[in-house]
Amino acid sequence: MAIFGSSTPVSKIIAAHFPVFSASLLRMLVAAAVLAPFMISRRGELRDAPARDWTTISLIALAGMVGFTATQLFGMRLTTGVIGATVMSSAPAVTALAAVIFLGAAMNWRKGGALALAVIGVVLINVLRERGASGGEAVFLGALLVLIAVCFEAAFTLLSKRLSSGVSSLSATFAASCIAIPAFAALAAIFDPAPFAYWVADPGAWAAIIFWGAGTGALAPVIWYHGVRQAPGPLAAGFMAVMPVSALVLSYILLDESFRWAHLIGFGAVFAGVLLMVWEHAHASGDKDETNASA
Repeated sequence: MAIFGSSTPVSKIIAAHFPVFSASLLRMLVAAAVLAPFMISRRGELRDAPARDWTTISLIALAGMVGFTATQLFGMRLTTGVIGATVMSSAPAVTALAAVIFLGAAMNWRKGGALALAVIGVVLINVLRERGASGGEAVFLGALLVLIAVCFEAAFTLLSKRLSSGVSSLSATFAASCIAIPAFAALAAIFDPAPFAYWVADPGAWAAIIFWGAGTGALAPVIWYHGVRQAPGPLAAGFMAVMPVSALVLSYILLDESFRWAHLIGFGAVFAGVLLMVWEHAHASGDKDETNASA
């Protein structure tokens, strides 16, 4: 979760040094290269996957890889690291709302409260920005693009639930990354002002993009999915709270952004919503355990 949280400030560094689609292409190449060794023993999962799973994987690539990566980079070009981190922290609440709308999941006061707190926090941190701060309306546009990225991330999560039990999240992530590579190559060739101009970036930007691909695009999912299979559900859910804290702290460290009390107020509201979603996961897991025990 700490590695996942680093995605927001790191993507701002990358967006400042690379063309968006060329950077996204490089991220997918790095992620696929890192995941490839893990796929040696799992190659049968994709070979034997039914057409329905390949359709789902293609949608994951479109939403979770192409859509999420591009909107996050464009958004972080315009907004601040702290605002971006706060908006990204709304992901659990947005995912819960999407599950209610598209999967028929039940809405309760914890999910509703988490969504309300996420909205309040994002609004506060934008409205209470220091007067005269640079960026103007572009900052709001950037925050909106990051919110769209959150929606794509929610789509990634919900689409993953449609995969059959024979296809692991690791295999799906690898396949989706490979599908996204030609898509980003085409987008870079068409839309980037200087496509594939990787040589102009400094070593720090290169380190950021390699970490972005290897860390948040490949290793973090592997570590997370391995961990959640070993740990009890409520414990794993509790560590969701690490991600927004990591995003906020690293925004201060990596981007050298100044602390403002408005940050604490807005982020605090969103983080309270994250804690409500942690409670919801723990509650749902407890109900499931009780049902299994009675059965």
